[in-house]
Amino acid sequence: MLTFLWPHALWLLIALPVVVGAYVAMCRRRNREVLPYAALSLVREAAGSHWIRRHVPPLLFLLGLAPLLLSVARPAAVTTVQSEQGTVILAMDVSLSMAATDVTPTRLAAAQAAAVSFVKAQPGNVRIGVVAFGGHARVVQAPTLNRGEVLAAIERLELQQYTAIGTGLIAAVLALHPTAGMDGGKDIFGAGWESAQTQGMPFLAVFQPVPKSQKKITTPTDLSKAIILVSDGCGTLGVSPVKAAEAAAERGIRVYTVGVGTPYGGTAHVEGGPSIHAEFQEQTLRAIAAITRGDYFHARNAGRINKIYGELTRQAVLERRKIEVTVPLVAMGTALSLAGAMLSLLWFHRF
Repeated sequence: MLTFLWPHALWLLIALPVVVGAYVAMCRRRNREVLPYAALSLVREAAGSHWIRRHVPPLLFLLGLAPLLLSVARPAAVTTVQSEQGTVILAMDVSLSMAATDVTPTRLAAAQAAAVSFVKAQPGNVRIGVVAFGGHARVVQAPTLNRGEVLAAIERLELQQYTAIGTGLIAAVLALHPTAGMDGGKDIFGAGWESAQTQGMPFLAVFQPVPKSQKKITTPTDLSKAIILVSDGCGTLGVSPVKAAEAAAERGIRVYTVGVGTPYGGTAHVEGGPSIHAEFQEQTLRAIAAITRGDYFHARNAGRINKIYGELTRQAVLERRKIEVTVPLVAMGTALSLAGAMLSLLWFHRF
């Protein structure tokens, strides 16, 4: 996107049609002076290829004048680049299904290892927090610059029963905005929140479709904040994921979702309990990413998880920068104008 640091100077562009009009008027006057002395056919025959030559230098001058006039307004290109400071929340699913071994050694262990690499790769001024969610959600590490505390929080994650993806997302939003009012609710379980059960996702009915968001979010994206939500997508209870995603989007927070698991699921071996078949579902995670203007990634194995976190390192915390392009425009305009002058001198022995 192009913007101008001195937009009030754009009025100078009115000189372009003025110059074109003056040149057309000059050509017409010259033709009227020639016609009394020769027939029109003779003029055209005498002109021949010189007609093109006569107009090339003025055309080059006009093409050079346009960028020179634009340069007075100091144009700048707006680009989005990786930022050296900001806040990222890692929201980690610690439900029993994350113990499945279809992603080795387990879904959770592979996600933890990749998260450790992600944390170490972040710039020093990026604050990182950790939220764990299973049947309930809690902030296990508030956003901090202390990498040791963040890594320790990731290492001590423990499995829980049930899965509340929407509740975990609300906890991550509150970690970024601790004082944010959440539709009248005092906390992530407060009044005013529509539960997953009322959205067609009752406990253990994990194959129900996820409803689409009905809200049109117009809040500008806050590029300095992001949530990375890692889950196998099998939400069973808690706050509706769609409502939680809308709450994040209304605060300009992007949510990048990482689905960990294989299409046919895997077996979770939980100490002290029977083995369970753990499904993998993408629909909820895709919906969250779409609503919040983030991206969804599918991690089928540990190597893919690491690659995804590598991509997220460049996407999580961003900033918009204005890069002034005045000098290239001046160079272009000067080159075109000089070319026109040199051709005029070469062909007609005058500027």
